[in-house]
Parts: sequence; C-alpha cells; structure tokens
Amino acid sequence: MLLSGTSRPSGSSAQSTKPPQTSIQMQTPMQTGPQEAINSVLVRNCVATVSVGCELNLKTINFRTRNSEYNPSRFHGVVMRIRDPRCTALIFRSGKIICTGAKNETEANLGLRKFVRIIQKLGNNVKFLDFKVQNLVATADLRFPIRLENLNQNHGQFSSYEPELFPGLIYRMVHPRVVLLIFVNGKIVFTGAKNVREINESLENIYPILQSYRKN
Repeated sequence: MLLSGTSRPSGSSAQSTKPPQTSIQMQTPMQTGPQEAINSVLVRNCVATVSVGCELNLKTINFRTRNSEYNPSRFHGVVMRIRDPRCTALIFRSGKIICTGAKNETEANLGLRKFVRIIQKLGNNVKFLDFKVQNLVATADLRFPIRLENLNQNHGQFSSYEPELFPGLIYRMVHPRVVLLIFVNGKIVFTGAKNVREINESLENIYPILQSYRKN
C-alpha cells in the first residue's frame, strides 16, 4: 500500500514536468525572425566623400606625405592610408576626397577630417565641405537555405539570377533603394545603402519573402 501510494505521485509529477521541457527544446532552434536577422547585420565598408573647396597639387601632396602613392599613368588621384581609423583616401586634383575602408559613418567622418588636416598642414587653404556617405556595404545571415530559382521566377521584375556567372541572386529593392546579393545558404550582402536604417528596413522588407522560399 505504501509503495503503490508513493509511486503514483512520483509518476504523475514526472509526466507533468516532461512535456514543458520538450516543448521548450523544440522552440529554441525556431526563434529565427527579422529581429535576429537584423542583429546579425555587420557593416563591412563605409564609402564617404568630402570636398576641400580648392584645387590640390597632387605631386606636392605625394612628395611631402608618408603612406601615399601617386602614379598618374595608372590612377589620376593620390592614394593615402592611415591606421586610426584604418581607412584609405583617394585624393583628386579637384579637391574631392573619397574615403573607403571605414566600418561606419563615424569612422569615415573622422578619417576624412584627418586626411583634410594632413593636406592643410602642407599649406593648403582647405575646408571640410559636403561630407556625405555614398555607400554602405553590410552582411547578414538568415541561418536558413533559400530556393533562389523559385524566388527569381516569381520576382523577376526585381531580381536576376545566373548561377553559371555568379552564385548569388541580385535583388534590386525599390524602397529603400538598396541592392541585395542573396545566396542559397541564407547569407545576404547589402550595397547601395546610405545609412544603417536603410539596411535594416530592406532586411525587414525582404525577410518574409525569403521565409516563403525557405528550403525544407
């Protein structure tokens, strides 16, 4: 009597605790939504421009600065590099400077200010004008495979897919105006965005579409 009385509560309690544990374990891998995808976004390159408001003597800049290269037969601008932040400037005679290699807008702004300061120290009457981010390149990982052939068939007005030439599907979003390179393993490369908000917005727009073409 005592054994049977004690065995039933333990059995019933074991049954009552197992189902919740099983359901939790099943739900954890499925928590892949737009927000998680947004959290995986990494900016790889920020391209920004600025004008110094005057023409520049590129030979003098190259001769009097370190970490610079100037070969007009190959490229019409001076290529200059700095380490903090790690970025590269393309300096043109017109006074336009293009900064590439920065990881975000703040780094691009700081890098361009340092390049302008270097040119100013050479005796040039320069200013810091019209700073603008021209392009952000970022990546994201959706963590699920995608049927690119079907996606291209149904979204041909926005996409192009030629796997024999390039392994990714090129999706040109109208709003925001961002180009996405979508790969079969669920990884995405964003290009053409002016800020992180446009990248996140384009990912929010494309996520339910890609979810519907998810491979089983």
